Amino acid sequence: MRGKFITFEGLDGCGKSTQLEKLAAVLRVRGIDVVTTREPGGTIIGERIRAVLLDSRTAGLDPHAEMALMFAARAQLIAEVIAPALEAGRWVLCDRFTDSTEAYQGGGRQLGSDAVLQLHRVLCGRLWPDLTILMDSDVSSSVGRARRRNLAATEETPDENRFEKESYAFFTRVRNGFLELAKREPQRVVLVDARPKLEVVHPQIVRLVFERLIDTGDKKATPA
Repeated sequence: MRGKFITFEGLDGCGKSTQLEKLAAVLRVRGIDVVTTREPGGTIIGERIRAVLLDSRTAGLDPHAEMALMFAARAQLIAEVIAPALEAGRWVLCDRFTDSTEAYQGGGRQLGSDAVLQLHRVLCGRLWPDLTILMDSDVSSSVGRARRRNLAATEETPDENRFEKESYAFFTRVRNGFLELAKREPQRVVLVDARPKLEVVHPQIVRLVFERLIDTGDKKATPA
């Protein structure tokens, strides 16, 4: 039986990575075999591409090259991690997927959605998440949190500051792109307000995952 594919989306600094890991812990307690991964990255090759994409020293990277590299890392992740796990019946929780490319490169870089979706069809086929949790937050707080996090990085921490150096206008376009996605695909993309405290948002996410992907008629599957 095919596993389930859940993605977390949103601006950097919205808390999606933390919420992904907390959801994975809940699912594992329920006996579900879970794989967690991230984009760009998730494989040895993907992590090397990530270093190019996020390092502030590659500030001159052309937007089309940026989009191509995002899909290169994604194609490798699908082939090496996502597809085999789903075929084995495991659940995959991924921090970002094609929706991020549509929001950041399609919206933020103003390359448009068509180019992103065409590349997805060529490189990712028909693979789309069963559920996408879009964590929405205001631009100023999310970007501010991400910038503070990167400033606190040590010499041992990779430089991943390139996107955080973008303008608020860029991130506003990105957020608007995400919101358009939620309007376009309400059956797959669920909007979650990421502004409340972590302990408030977490049970909301658990509840919607169980409602959407697990038989709610099974009392054992109902989250606490």
